[in-house]
Amino acid sequence: MTDFTSLLLPDRGEPAHTVNRVQNSDFPEWLAGRPAADRALLDAMRFDGKTGYQFALLPRDGDAFEVVTTVADVAALSPWCLAKLGEALPEGRYRLAATADGSASPGPAALGWLLAQHRLTRYKSDPGAQPARILLTPDPASIPRTVALAQATALVRDMVDTPAADMGPADLEAAAKDLAATHGATLTVTRGDALDQGFPMIAAVGRGAERSRAPRLIELVWGREDAPRVALVGKGVCFDSGGLDIKSAGGMRLMKKDMGGAAHALALAGLVMAERLPVRLHLLIAAVENSVSATAFRPGDILASRQGLTVEIDNTDAEGRLVLGDALTRAGEGNPELIIDFATLTGAARVALGPDLPATFVNDEALATQLLALAHEHADPLWRMPLWDGYDEILKSDLADLANSADSPFAGSITAALFLRRFVPQGTPWAHLDTFAWRPAARPGRPKGGEALGLRATFALLEARYPRT
Repeated sequence: MTDFTSLLLPDRGEPAHTVNRVQNSDFPEWLAGRPAADRALLDAMRFDGKTGYQFALLPRDGDAFEVVTTVADVAALSPWCLAKLGEALPEGRYRLAATADGSASPGPAALGWLLAQHRLTRYKSDPGAQPARILLTPDPASIPRTVALAQATALVRDMVDTPAADMGPADLEAAAKDLAATHGATLTVTRGDALDQGFPMIAAVGRGAERSRAPRLIELVWGREDAPRVALVGKGVCFDSGGLDIKSAGGMRLMKKDMGGAAHALALAGLVMAERLPVRLHLLIAAVENSVSATAFRPGDILASRQGLTVEIDNTDAEGRLVLGDALTRAGEGNPELIIDFATLTGAARVALGPDLPATFVNDEALATQLLALAHEHADPLWRMPLWDGYDEILKSDLADLANSADSPFAGSITAALFLRRFVPQGTPWAHLDTFAWRPAARPGRPKGGEALGLRATFALLEARYPRT
């Protein structure tokens, strides 16, 4: 992984190129005060101060230069307003020029600067040299948290981008094992007969896969036993063929990313432990591959669940909610005061909200208000969707306690969330993020491919609810 610690350093006054960040609306006034050579160069480049992510190099004596870039608001930098510089400037050291109020701190924009320099090069025969663009900051206390967020985001991206052949249930287990070893956590993995007996829906979804990709429930526990208990649950479907209700070729193309929920949960757990939040953390990853074989579960099967409810299978391609159901039940057995789950669960969420907005379902009004406010504050947007009781009847089954999906084309993300709610203990605050975990088009600092969506918002929530003392 990229060494982010070498790309964001304390400013000790060493030589560096100056970066002038100019507010779009103030650009004409700023330009009028610049030397004639600067004005002529910017005019020749058609630098108008209006185009997004625009920047220019202004030559100085010898090899020196300054940088000018325009931003929407110099007083409230976004995480991505300097990302174009992080990926396109020449190698070297840079510092921000102080604004009118004397501030030279990159603030949240440092995150985009770092992430713009991250690449997954594992599969490149010749990845080439990556120039190091180092940002100096007068706020060294902010460096560890910014680096931790960059590392967590890069972890999600890399895991989601990794092909399914190299990111199966055993690989998710290995990632959890590394995380546990790093932070002194306890790891437990349930597989085989114990999984069949204790987590029958996880076992059923994964039983069509070959033995080397057998299903398992991965659990990590960390923190003082008397600390508030927080459960993080991730959907780890390492590849989703759709099962016997097989997907089309187009629908299957990106299904390596169906473990994106697990990647988010692992990354968030890593942040909690690295920042040593005062919680008793319980991480649960339901790791399976939904394959087509003679042993795969079938439409019309009726499955037992860990909770005791029986589930009729209407569609084997609605498998994520099944594995999450057993994992949520297990999470609830620890009497947590908060449960958060992440899942690349429904195409309906993408139809409703597109790729950038995780559909967010929350059963507690205070929790929802706090989470959405922090999502806005940290520029990590979420969109709340309703847990509409009236749609519960869509999940009725004639033979079992409920069905895993329905013939109705309506409210697919809502009915999936209502299914999950059946497995959450009543009275336990719970948030469910139906996230895409993918960026279909590149933006500065955010390449096409795997993406962490909702990670920073949920970490901010945990920091606010469980502050370090």
